Amino acid sequence: MAFGGAFRRGAWRHWRGARSVPRLAVAAGVLAGVPGAMERRPLKFETLEERVRVLETKLRAMELNDLEEMRAIETIKMAAKQHGLDIAGGTVRRTSSRFCLGVEHGDYNGTGLFGVGTDRFIWMGYKANDSGRIRIFSQNFPDSVVEFRPGQVPAPRSASISETWARFPYGVEHVLRSSGFDTSRGFDAVLMGNIPGGGMSRSASLVINLMLTMLDVNQSSLPGEDFRIVKMAQQVENDYIGTPCDNLDQIMIYYARHGMGTRYDPKTKKVSYVPLGIDTNEFRIAALDTGTVRHGLEKTTYAVRVKECREFVALLQKSGYKVQNLGDIKDRKMYDEIMAKYRKSHANLCERLEYLFFAQERFEAMVKAWREGNIEKVGAIFRRDGIGLRDEYQISGPELEAMVNIARTIPGVVGERMLGGGDKGASGAILLPYAEQSLRNAVDTGYKRSYPQLADKCAVHVVRACKGVEVLEGLL
Repeated sequence: MAFGGAFRRGAWRHWRGARSVPRLAVAAGVLAGVPGAMERRPLKFETLEERVRVLETKLRAMELNDLEEMRAIETIKMAAKQHGLDIAGGTVRRTSSRFCLGVEHGDYNGTGLFGVGTDRFIWMGYKANDSGRIRIFSQNFPDSVVEFRPGQVPAPRSASISETWARFPYGVEHVLRSSGFDTSRGFDAVLMGNIPGGGMSRSASLVINLMLTMLDVNQSSLPGEDFRIVKMAQQVENDYIGTPCDNLDQIMIYYARHGMGTRYDPKTKKVSYVPLGIDTNEFRIAALDTGTVRHGLEKTTYAVRVKECREFVALLQKSGYKVQNLGDIKDRKMYDEIMAKYRKSHANLCERLEYLFFAQERFEAMVKAWREGNIEKVGAIFRRDGIGLRDEYQISGPELEAMVNIARTIPGVVGERMLGGGDKGASGAILLPYAEQSLRNAVDTGYKRSYPQLADKCAVHVVRACKGVEVLEGLL
């Protein structure tokens, strides 16, 4: 059996014994109240068939996640052998994607942030070498092995790196070295990922994985609560690559914990955790991949919105308002005064502020609903934020909104909106378990009919909240 060795060594940390029991038997055990079975909060459907179907879906998702991880590890091992990279006996680091619940586009505007890590990953298998060279192969960009000596990478933002994924390992090495960390040890690595492109922070996941790997190879580390990882990961994208992102993605991945919402307060710069009031299997998070490709935030409407928001802050400061970000405008009297003064002369900037002001008002209600397990209210706020992103912040795109409109028609989908930087990529939905198949069917028919050229590229990825960073030993 191809994966037998990992199980024999006892290294497969995520395999659960219950998965070998027939699904219906497990479902029946839970329904009958077998001791130790998971207690659940009643949903809107209570027939035996519906509850069994939900439990079967849960078990199927658990199995598929482990199968996906096994396939990833085997692919990494085969790619290493094919390209002459020695990772045998090394380490696998897995970094997650993320799903922002609020405030989308709030990071560069100084608002609170809230979200979860999600189980679409980047896996990297690696081992130190004595060649003095870093050698990395990406299964997602399988052109060739990226090879370079530490300290000998192209200059930041140089034309030679603008169209290659190698700019990420180059940038990580450059930033770590510039920050005083030793990067001299070489290593071999193979990586692969299944994070959809656009909306779930694939680049941030990759940068964090590379950064932690380079630190580990050089026998360096930082405490988990040390915010420098987030800052340096952001520097890679801002200073080396030239992407005008802030730190939402890095925070939501690096600090993510299973079953918890991650909250970041920009004023105190503190990360805290909000427990979910219901089991994570009582609802679904779906990434609705439109099949479109977004070539970096620096080339999108995202960069325009960053510039606009900074322009408005500068204008307000010149008029005597004591604000550092648009997120500082929380008082209704100040908001009304600014809108009255600038609505006619700067209508577009006022629309950006309108979205941010009311999204911040909804933010605390979102966090409270999450803590109470009121997933329907979480979804309703998620949906309203999406309307603001579409109409006021104007950061969405036609394919993203096509997915949103389809999802909104499905009973059991409690909220939907575009995700991430905007223009292209993925939309997201929050749904009750029984709605999953209906959503998949609707996308298969409605979206593919509207965009036949994307029919073989679009996908529905149903994900669960998970830990952001895991080290998996004994798999190579």
